[in-house]
Amino acid sequence: MFSKLLIANRGEIACRIIRTAKRLGIRTVAVYSDVDGDALHVSLADEAIRIGPAPAAESYLAIGRIIEAARSMRADAIHPGYGFLSENAEFAEAVENAGMVFVGPTPAAIRAMGLKDAAKTLMESAGVPVVPGYHGEEQDANFLAARAAEIGYPVLIKARAGGGGKGMRRVERQEDFAAALEAARREAEAAFGDGSVLLEKYLTKPRHIEVQVFGDRHGNIVHLFERDCSLQRRHQKVIEEAPAPGMTAEVRRAMGDAAVRAAQAIGYVGAGTVEFIADVTNGLWPDHFYFMEMNTRLQVEHPVTEAITGIDLVEWQLRVAAGEPLPKKQADIGIEGCSFEARLYAEDPGRGFLPATGRLAHLSFPDGSARIDSGVRQGDTITTYYDPLIAKLIVHGPSRSAALNRLQAALKKCRIGGTVTNLDFLIRLTEEQEFRAGRPDTGLIDREIERLTAPVVPDDEALALAAIISTGVLAPAVSADPWSSLGSWQIWGDAHRTIAIDQAGGRATVTLAARGRDQFAVRAGASTLPILVLERFEDGARLEVAGQKRVIRFAKDGDTLTLFHNGRNLVFHLPDALTGGHGSEIADDELIAPMPGLVKLVRVGAGEAVSKGQPLVVMEAMKMELTLAASREGTVASVHVAEGAQVSEGTVLVTLMEEAAQ
Repeated sequence: MFSKLLIANRGEIACRIIRTAKRLGIRTVAVYSDVDGDALHVSLADEAIRIGPAPAAESYLAIGRIIEAARSMRADAIHPGYGFLSENAEFAEAVENAGMVFVGPTPAAIRAMGLKDAAKTLMESAGVPVVPGYHGEEQDANFLAARAAEIGYPVLIKARAGGGGKGMRRVERQEDFAAALEAARREAEAAFGDGSVLLEKYLTKPRHIEVQVFGDRHGNIVHLFERDCSLQRRHQKVIEEAPAPGMTAEVRRAMGDAAVRAAQAIGYVGAGTVEFIADVTNGLWPDHFYFMEMNTRLQVEHPVTEAITGIDLVEWQLRVAAGEPLPKKQADIGIEGCSFEARLYAEDPGRGFLPATGRLAHLSFPDGSARIDSGVRQGDTITTYYDPLIAKLIVHGPSRSAALNRLQAALKKCRIGGTVTNLDFLIRLTEEQEFRAGRPDTGLIDREIERLTAPVVPDDEALALAAIISTGVLAPAVSADPWSSLGSWQIWGDAHRTIAIDQAGGRATVTLAARGRDQFAVRAGASTLPILVLERFEDGARLEVAGQKRVIRFAKDGDTLTLFHNGRNLVFHLPDALTGGHGSEIADDELIAPMPGLVKLVRVGAGEAVSKGQPLVVMEAMKMELTLAASREGTVASVHVAEGAQVSEGTVLVTLMEEAAQ
């Protein structure tokens, strides 16, 4: 076994690898960029070394710097994690050429599966069914448009390199094909350095089912059953489960055999995942699933496989890389119970899942009821440089319904303050009837998107609690706050204070009246609630609300207040009383950056006429590309940014002439 392992990654996967390596007695080395010097993975490792500035291209994607770091730390193996360089054949070769072991497949296997078009051709020859489509070398736009017409709409444009939903576009109509192709190519080039694409027939009711495979250097290959990853948005997985619901022994055997044939075709070594798309229009059938791609690395969702098999996949990776045979044969691997994983992100579902940034002013997870894989701690900052994953919550139960109930309960116990998250979106997904009934498909989220992302409107009690928290009277050092020192008597009656609160896209006005020390009457909506403060904590208080005693928890960071109320994280914003809260209103003649990021393309210039919905600027942040369009018809007055500029949220990018002046 290895004596020292360098992890060429960051975040939760680096932390995950470090924990298993330590259990096996292997010393670990973390690498970090300039913004990650105090990150959790750095503190967990035995040693750490800086590899460059914050941009990934200058640090976590810099092969030479990582190899030099490993040499200087005298590591004898490198684990790539997932993402970044994990499926880069040049990196695997560089590791081997430096005399170290790459914890993953051979460079040849990575290359064989790294380009989806070549992989599909190889799979066809190995007898693995593939999705109807085009995966040839010709990349002329007109040629691809003709092939798409032959395949029949809807079609899926997919980058031949990489993964994670980057460089992927679903096209419903022929007239939309050219623009979608251009966007997919541009995104693929930025993410993978390869703008080539392939085309696939888009199945109208598909399920995404993948099979975990493992091979060793002695010719042994097994599968560890399947995972269902059908709950997706923008082609990125949201909630995964194992085993797949409704899976029959016949289909499982057919998929498992196909996955093993795929791995055998390239002499696969290590952990890999063979992804299939299944047409479930008439249910799951052994002749209605197709090869999509193979991920030559550990998957984000690997914990659900670990939960149902009892196998530590990172340990297997390390043992296989060290030359050991697989610890188990196929007949020795079984399924026990069901497992779910939910990906908790800093993103705003109500704004098209835009990545969010901010300091994690409060972060707590349920104790014992769920496995938490996270790379951040309370007080850490979510930046624009990397994926905004906060944590993965993994649960296990004796049945699917029991496991799903545990997932829902665990999500409701999460408390996150300081940034917008997809937590409520995940909770609503666990309540979705089609999903609960075991009928997920990749279109489910899109069909229910309005309901799943609708803002949570706080009840009167939540508004009252938010208002009283905003005054500062619940802070432990309450005597320092002038509002808390107000007595119950003044010449014109009780002391009153009116507070404006923004939440769920609207503003509420709440009135507080002091009735005595630590006693208040709060009017919110149609209710007037008597509130008595009984005890104060650092992040909460014990109150008596309308005669009922309860403990509340909250996090306040600047003008953002997060109230943890009835299993929900309610985010409130406290407008500036001096401006009346109108300073952030945006006129429809300004195109505003909805998130911090990089300006990739500027499609217009001053004096140009534009139509409503016309793309004006393309931005990129957190590995995601966003096209910003004109809100109305008009003429461009000025363009305020250039391509390549890094802008903050709220930056004015383009201004249209006032309608009266045109």
